[in-house]
Amino acid sequence: MADPRFAQLLDRAEDALEAGNADDALALANEMLRDEPDDVDALDLKAVALRHLGELTGAVEAYERLRALEPKNPAWPLAEADLLVRDAEDDRELIEQGLEVLDAAERLVGRDPELRFELELLRATALNQLGDFTEALASVQVALGVDPTSAEAQLEQGQALFELARFDEARRVYQALARDYPDEAWAQHALGLLAERRGEDPEPFFARARLLSPEEFPPPVHLSAEAFDQAVAEAIASLPEHAKPALENCIIDVQPIPSDDDLKEGGVSPLILGVFRGAAVDERSPVSAADHQTAHITLYQNNLERFARTREELLEEIRITVLHEVGHLLGLDEDELYERGLD
Repeated sequence: MADPRFAQLLDRAEDALEAGNADDALALANEMLRDEPDDVDALDLKAVALRHLGELTGAVEAYERLRALEPKNPAWPLAEADLLVRDAEDDRELIEQGLEVLDAAERLVGRDPELRFELELLRATALNQLGDFTEALASVQVALGVDPTSAEAQLEQGQALFELARFDEARRVYQALARDYPDEAWAQHALGLLAERRGEDPEPFFARARLLSPEEFPPPVHLSAEAFDQAVAEAIASLPEHAKPALENCIIDVQPIPSDDDLKEGGVSPLILGVFRGAAVDERSPVSAADHQTAHITLYQNNLERFARTREELLEEIRITVLHEVGHLLGLDEDELYERGLD
């Protein structure tokens, strides 16, 4: 017969979670686990409470324990992957860990349509975050095959298409989303980005997105051309002395957003903040004239202004972007820039 006290603690913990009291729920879950260390309900509550509290490592450990206790239950790897993918805050290592967990869940999910939808949507979300947009599109199409009305899946589809510069297709996806889900702020914002690319007025879409979700879409910070150039000059002045000579044969210019020609060259996101073109200093051959042609660093002002929430953030992001692109000029790759905090 089940311990009535244990059942009461479980109910109280669930009530605490529903009321938003994650600290109380965690304390109750730990109290239950002192008596029953392998109770899956208590462990699940502990994982959820830790997630609410932002304690990612502890939540992952709880899900790992659940997976060990019930290795054939697909709910646990899916829950762990959801945590790793959605709460990673652009931490590539955590997102990649989430993909590994999804791979492990593959055989457990089987042909169950609801579980397959959840797995493929999570996979698409992770791949979009990692910049693997073609693979993300393949996964999201599987998810949409299960539930073609899912707003979340359509958002991931639209993002992948937009990043792949398939703008007409992306626009159709976002227009359908805006029609079927008129309160979806991301669809409005994306339609603004697409209008901007077509040379149309994007502000009605951006304003609608700000109205629907002011926290996610605050008013952009704007600098005049002179103030932006001054921020770039200050960023250059802050470079280490050993890096400055590399700029003697490099032009730094500012454009609103990447052009279609920029995107056709490949490897450039429509939302990229800056790009370096040319031969890196450490790769130049003394006998190759092409290697010594003038290099170019381009900063994209509209994208940078959208990225920041305050003037201070914008100035800092201009500085980081200049450092990032000068890093490419000096021969540093993306991993090396990531390690230096310049990603």
